[in-house]
Amino acid sequence: MPYSEAFGDHFYCQTDGRLECGHVFLAGNGLPERWQTAETFTIGELGFGTGLNACETWRQWKASRSAGASLHFVSFELFPIQAAEIDRALSRWPEIDAERQVLVARWPAAPAGLVTIDLDDQTRLSVVCGDAFENLSASPLTFDAWFLDGFSPALNPAMWRDEVLAAVGARSAPGARAATFTVAGAVRRSLTAAGFEIAKRPGFGRKRERLEAWRPG
Repeated sequence: MPYSEAFGDHFYCQTDGRLECGHVFLAGNGLPERWQTAETFTIGELGFGTGLNACETWRQWKASRSAGASLHFVSFELFPIQAAEIDRALSRWPEIDAERQVLVARWPAAPAGLVTIDLDDQTRLSVVCGDAFENLSASPLTFDAWFLDGFSPALNPAMWRDEVLAAVGARSAPGARAATFTVAGAVRRSLTAAGFEIAKRPGFGRKRERLEAWRPG
């Protein structure tokens, strides 16, 4: 289990991080169903970590996308890890073995700034290294879905502060959705202030509840 010394927590739940991704982030954003009618789709993620969410999303995208559609997965990460660490962390899941191998092979030796990887001819991964608020505020992109996957608000409060989630709202398309594993009151209030409507849903593993959010439109 990969563990962050900077934040004192594991990168994903100890039950099964891949299944958690499907339950919390993909299903929480109405995916893969929303891909059926989308020619282009942009996902924003706060916290790239080991790349688990990116790989599982890419796997499900390949299984459900239409011909000619494109996905841009954009993740904001303060502490990008090395390819060998990604490889070790993701090797426990044979379901994403092909995706892991491509990511590891194309991951730069010294990730910094903007890392852009064309995973295939319909899928682009961008990892924006550095402070999430600064980079998100400067981003020209508009996002259709959000994976809010920083470490817990208690351990990583900077990721969940009001101005970060306000920037998430400002960069969201009408009808955009967001999902996260936490139902902390401060996060709910910040998402509401950012223009989202929110609802608690059944959580995954030891977490009793998770959060889904959506913008009108």
